[in-house]
Amino acid sequence: MVMIGAESIGVVENNTNIEVDIVANWARDNKIKFNEEKSKVMLLTRRKRKEQKQMAVYLNNKTIPQVQKLKYLGIIIDSKVTFLDHKNYITEKCTKLIFVLAKSAKINWGLGHKALKTIYVGGILPLLLYGAPVWIGAMEKEKYKNKTARVQRLINIKMANAYRTVSSEALCVVTGMTPIHIKIEAASKLYQQTRGHIKDKEQFDNQKKKKQYFGSTPQKP
Repeated sequence: MVMIGAESIGVVENNTNIEVDIVANWARDNKIKFNEEKSKVMLLTRRKRKEQKQMAVYLNNKTIPQVQKLKYLGIIIDSKVTFLDHKNYITEKCTKLIFVLAKSAKINWGLGHKALKTIYVGGILPLLLYGAPVWIGAMEKEKYKNKTARVQRLINIKMANAYRTVSSEALCVVTGMTPIHIKIEAASKLYQQTRGHIKDKEQFDNQKKKKQYFGSTPQKP
């Protein structure tokens, strides 16, 4: 992935073509060829003013298609960095999975609370939490939070064998499951703390090495 930042779209376009040429030349020297049809270019901007947002970026003398969203490492990034498409994709995927489980439960005379909890913790929860440190800011909007909470509510109803009129808070108490928005915040904070700890450790190790190298001075005879 090549990321270019600039104040204007024209500068971004020029700089992107320069960097892509550098990458293409390196690939050519190493007998590697990038497929321009599988490559994508996307403009990330939240500007609301009307302006030309189409860019002409070339690879192998062919124009790279410009898209409004792309999937990178399992996370769908849109041009306005709202992560709405990612949330829609994940919640729909989890909802379909829950309905498939419900259908299977009817065939097998129902799944118990323990089995459903294992499926939720091992299969559905990781999907909902994946990449949380990246899109945690989107959860500040109520509609995004409700989409994710709706998925947990569906599986909680199945686990508690409760009516649809039961509140989400009560379902979490009955099933013993932590509300999903708290799990998302915890996953994001854990990542931030872990990354901060790693950075601090690297800085400490670097300072220690410098001290060991420069700290000792030769004694005069």
